[in-house]
Amino acid sequence: MDSDSVDPGRPTEPLPAEFGSAEQNADGGDRASPLSPVPTSPSLVTDSVIARPLQERMRESGEEPIGVVIELRTRYVGGVRRAQSRVTELIREVADAETPVWPIGSYVSTALTAAQIRALVAADAEEAEEVAQEQAEMEAGLAEQAPYSGPATEEPSASTVGAGPAPRSAIHRIWPNFEVQPLIHRSVVTTKCQAAHRAFNAYGQDIVWAVLDSGIDERHGHFQRHGNLALTPPLAHRSFVGDSDAEATRDVAGHGTHVAGILAGEQIVADDQDPLTAATFYQPEAGDLRTERLRLRSISGMAPRCRLLSCKILRDDGSGDMAAVLAALEYIQELNDHGRELLVHGVNLSVGYPFDPTWFATGLSPICREVDRLVQSGVVVVAAAGNTGYGYVIDAGGRRMRTAFDLTINDPGNAELAITVGATSCRPHASGVSYFSSKGPTGDGRAKPDLVAPGERVISAGTGRLLDQARLGVPGATYVENSGTSMAAPHVSGVAAAFMSVHQEFIGRPHRVKRALLDSATDLGRDPSFQGRGLVDAMRALQSV
Repeated sequence: MDSDSVDPGRPTEPLPAEFGSAEQNADGGDRASPLSPVPTSPSLVTDSVIARPLQERMRESGEEPIGVVIELRTRYVGGVRRAQSRVTELIREVADAETPVWPIGSYVSTALTAAQIRALVAADAEEAEEVAQEQAEMEAGLAEQAPYSGPATEEPSASTVGAGPAPRSAIHRIWPNFEVQPLIHRSVVTTKCQAAHRAFNAYGQDIVWAVLDSGIDERHGHFQRHGNLALTPPLAHRSFVGDSDAEATRDVAGHGTHVAGILAGEQIVADDQDPLTAATFYQPEAGDLRTERLRLRSISGMAPRCRLLSCKILRDDGSGDMAAVLAALEYIQELNDHGRELLVHGVNLSVGYPFDPTWFATGLSPICREVDRLVQSGVVVVAAAGNTGYGYVIDAGGRRMRTAFDLTINDPGNAELAITVGATSCRPHASGVSYFSSKGPTGDGRAKPDLVAPGERVISAGTGRLLDQARLGVPGATYVENSGTSMAAPHVSGVAAAFMSVHQEFIGRPHRVKRALLDSATDLGRDPSFQGRGLVDAMRALQSV
């Protein structure tokens, strides 16, 4: 074809079907005419009992069981407990009597094949139809017996639709049981916690913070000085992925202990004692990771005297899933009597999973909704933004190019009421936001992250595989370096705990705590989608009240 005859306004490839015009142009082309309707398609936004990400997994699963979380209808006849019981019965009908079922508040977790998931949805819908038919027949019989009472009433208005009887189906939506992943001696100065300790006695005393992670090693010296893991009943460490709750105070992976050591704990050695040994990592060239010894006389968490509640939701291999997180959040609700008596004041979530906005509305996944409910009950929740802010794209020539990505906030960081934290180095004014830190806004346009905090090369308590790797080069190390927004989140959790230990009138008022931290943050001069409101600042927060 002659290049002069090519219409420069016509796309070289056909438009996707869902973006096609309501009618073709006169020449039969696929470009929308100037007066045609804006392209629309029902497939752009869908609503199904089987959530879209689960549909994607079902297409590829064959006969393999898929872990699922079933969201129950809270307005089901008989309430949540009856819905729980009915869904359990249906699961046993479509699978078998031995199928493991885990009730978690208004959710039920299990594992089913794609065929069994479809059968479960069909069975629930069939029962709902039968109940609806019975109710219709009963109402018709009552209407025949009722005396005439005047002219027929008007049809119900649109505003009254949906205000009728409780839903008859027990299942609201079925989600995949998303896999969650684990996403300081200088950083205590960067966040100005060291100054806050001295000026305000802001050590986190009388505050309890839950760490939902791979466990916390109770044997580590970092938690001995202030008895951070010593709890008073009914508070008790719990494991949601193992056979024994004793696993909550062990940490084979090492991630949870490192996170907890940033939040709380402290170790100081006398001048006549050997210094503490920390291992840091460096690369003289790509692919050559080496360790280096660092000597410390002291090291402190952001809120050194804060008590820690270990909720183990990651297995020893570092893997985890959404059901365990939901169960841990429900446990905290129960400890707090759903907000009536706060025994746990805050939660740190340095775990999550990447989010795709085509799956469902941002911030409305089960994990985000449960986070928001917990905040509404009076608990501060701090979540890592994620480490998916940087990656590769392929250009037109097939070359791989490195680039930053926006709209990459992970769940549960997408929860509206959570304090979502991105990462910086310990020299944030010079280095800015870490390249890997997930960027905002959220998929539905909300401003995230909320704050940034140190997340690069952070030294904290070491144990498990993380420490074993470091000890290959630095024998005897008890502290180790790690990086990620997983390390940034506990800085903010610790600052919040220190803040609440001084300003106890903020306990049970997480919205005010969040506002105080955001309003007092130090602007780093970076784009809000990178830095949020800026670097968390303990001193400014304490002085702002």
